[in-house]
Amino acid sequence: MAADLSQLVKAYDVRGVVPDQWDEPLAELFGAAFVQVTDASAIVIGHDMRPSSPGLSRAFARGAATQGVDVTEIGLCSTDQLYYASGALNLPGAMFTASHNPAQYNGIKMCRAGAAPVGQDTGLAQIRELVEGWTDSGAPAPAARTGTITQRDTLEDYAAHLRSLVDLTSIRPLKVVVDAGNGMGGHTVPTVFAGLPLTVVPMYFELDGTFPNHEANPLDPANIVDLQKRVREESADLGIAFDGDADRCFVVDGHGDPVSPSAITALVASRELAKHGGKGTIIHNLITSWSVPEVVEENGGTPVRTRVGHSFIKAEMARSGAIFGGEHSAHYYFKDFWNADTGMLAALHVLAALGGQEGPLSGLVAQYDRYTGSGEINSTVADQAGRLAAIKAAYEGLEGVELDELDGLTVTSADWWFNVRPSNTEPLLRLNAEARDEATMTKVRDEALAIIRG
Repeated sequence: MAADLSQLVKAYDVRGVVPDQWDEPLAELFGAAFVQVTDASAIVIGHDMRPSSPGLSRAFARGAATQGVDVTEIGLCSTDQLYYASGALNLPGAMFTASHNPAQYNGIKMCRAGAAPVGQDTGLAQIRELVEGWTDSGAPAPAARTGTITQRDTLEDYAAHLRSLVDLTSIRPLKVVVDAGNGMGGHTVPTVFAGLPLTVVPMYFELDGTFPNHEANPLDPANIVDLQKRVREESADLGIAFDGDADRCFVVDGHGDPVSPSAITALVASRELAKHGGKGTIIHNLITSWSVPEVVEENGGTPVRTRVGHSFIKAEMARSGAIFGGEHSAHYYFKDFWNADTGMLAALHVLAALGGQEGPLSGLVAQYDRYTGSGEINSTVADQAGRLAAIKAAYEGLEGVELDELDGLTVTSADWWFNVRPSNTEPLLRLNAEARDEATMTKVRDEALAIIRG
């Protein structure tokens, strides 16, 4: 009987516990399936610092090579470095990482040539079907010719490409604390930041996939406490934290206070619009702050609202020709980077903006952070659809209130909005609320939570 991989193959990637949910023999089948679905003649593969990553990525390479495909291994890299290689070499790619998940997890983020995403609707479901079938019938027959497996170092080229997109040569000197969380930022930051007018205070740059200091998820406030403390101790201009595979960055100001990803989205959007003559489309998901579309329009751009999730953002980037996109989760997407997400390029934009003027980061971002948000609040519920229906019934027909169901349910008034959306993988409802002041946000948040948890 064929294996059921529904718990392993997610909406955007493969992710699960090693070896309980997957192992090297299964990775080999994924390699063969990936090249069949992408119809590739050559691919590029990278991996993070997790103990299981080298073995899994090499097994994937073997599976691809059995199908006659030549494999370029770039070894240790960040996810956006793999996207760079896919774009620059014009090859489909696979990145072995479980991002911010605990050490026992691993996964595969896959893309087509030019870093185009592979998700459920763009090949991942077909890959799963092939692998499930082969676990029952046996591995596919090898091609007449076995592909080659060669190594290539792309770190310097990746760093040079990023620095070509943001000019930091003339900024004032800045002191920046960087928390790599023992993840791949410790590998990429020294090369990307080399030669720039920056004094870098490194934290947890040692590559260690067991994450001995804290989880590599900077969106959890507990994981930036060390960074906040160090920024204050060092009297640094700012702090930057990367997640495990360093495709997301999170920023704190010189006081150690977190800067919302929406404010970073608005700041970078204004810079990208300036670079494109005050014209261009900017993508933002529906739970970013009202500040984002406001700033985009003030700077001559066209904001486009999308569902949450990188496959939706990337698809809309490609469809609309957008120059930039941002999410509340600190994923930032750039047309100049094959529409892929790169936290490192967003970090360079923040450094350039801060270093291009004399004031502190707190003052700079204040113009982009205009409202009060709740952050994302998760509630465990047995009946997601029933709770959503209850919220809809409570607000539908109220004067001055609008509802839309682009992604979950969004309820909007003149002074506030909130969104409730179900998790794809857990029995959770996720609430995000925002208002013009703290008291209104608190009231709206608590009213929504009372229905969700009622």
